[in-house]
Amino acid sequence: MYPNDSHPRSQLRTPLTTAALLTAAATLLAGCGSGGPATGAAPPKAAGCPTVLASAGAAVARAEKADTAWHGPATGPAAVPGRSIVYVAQTMTNPGVAGVAKGVEEAAKAIGWQVRVIDGDGTPAGIQAALSQAITLRPSGIVIGGFDPQLTSQQMARAEAADIPVIGWHAVGSPGPSERPKLFTNVTTKVEDVARISADWIIARSAGDAGVVLFTDDSIPFAKNKAELIREELATCSGVRLLSYENIPIPDAASRTGQAVSSLLSRFGDDWTYSAAINDLYFADAAPALRAAGRPGSGPPFNIGAGDGDPSAFQRINNEQFQAATVPEPLNQQGWQIVDEFNRAFAGRPASGYVAPVHIATAANSDGATSWDPSGYREGYRRIWAG
Repeated sequence: MYPNDSHPRSQLRTPLTTAALLTAAATLLAGCGSGGPATGAAPPKAAGCPTVLASAGAAVARAEKADTAWHGPATGPAAVPGRSIVYVAQTMTNPGVAGVAKGVEEAAKAIGWQVRVIDGDGTPAGIQAALSQAITLRPSGIVIGGFDPQLTSQQMARAEAADIPVIGWHAVGSPGPSERPKLFTNVTTKVEDVARISADWIIARSAGDAGVVLFTDDSIPFAKNKAELIREELATCSGVRLLSYENIPIPDAASRTGQAVSSLLSRFGDDWTYSAAINDLYFADAAPALRAAGRPGSGPPFNIGAGDGDPSAFQRINNEQFQAATVPEPLNQQGWQIVDEFNRAFAGRPASGYVAPVHIATAANSDGATSWDPSGYREGYRRIWAG
């Protein structure tokens, strides 16, 4: 259970680096034995969850590595020539959707295919019309870019009847093939991994002592599930207290987040030290209220987005403007993966089964970048397609 009331503290805990966290966790674990320190000195104040803290610190250290090698598929069919793809976008104003579209276009050029992007403009009617247009074009394959195929069930049935393979990006809650809706595969990171590492970052960075606000949109089942998973992982550390669960629908975020932040500051004051959100955009909308309240851009509260990792989130992180971290999708790499998955479908092969590992981007490891673009995947896919 999470208490709704705050607990006054004499001072905020100074955030630690990952290396220091691991050292501190090891010290705490060593101090938990029955014998106590050999010198007889008073042991250091233990965090409320030394074992969880050690595990979280190790997970965060792995996720923050920026020089990870490519561990995607190494084998597959050679390039099937002369194919065409239509990318149906939920809306190209969504940076995640647009980032994947760019990756699809880049990869299609490398493999020698044609790509057309059709914008659904973010409305059910627009998305249905866009998918209908895509089917009419009779492409080799169609991408569902960031929307729920249940919104377009009639069009999905037409695509299946026309024997057009469909691949989703963030179309359903889990990566891999789907029977209903019919998807050759769905490309996304695992929501469980994203949620867990977001909560672990808070546990590790706060050394197990944090007052947290969680922003979500319960009207979206995927987002609600992600928020519940974050909540569950935070609960593994008794020193981490969930101060408030803020259910703000994403379409209302611009109008409601600022008012919510002002209220939270009034209610919790300095006890509010960390935030997590199911999408980075909440912190764009929170920034004006935090700034007006005189809070420093570098925190507290220290904010992590369990979202796509769009360019504006990276800019806030790199400039220390009310966001400290994000768990980004490798958008361009996922665009290349979509093209590779289509090539497997066209060749009569099964989906690759590859799921990108989670990554945490901070000012310390992003090197000024505005997206998470891991190395090696372009070369890896080109080698496969060359046969």
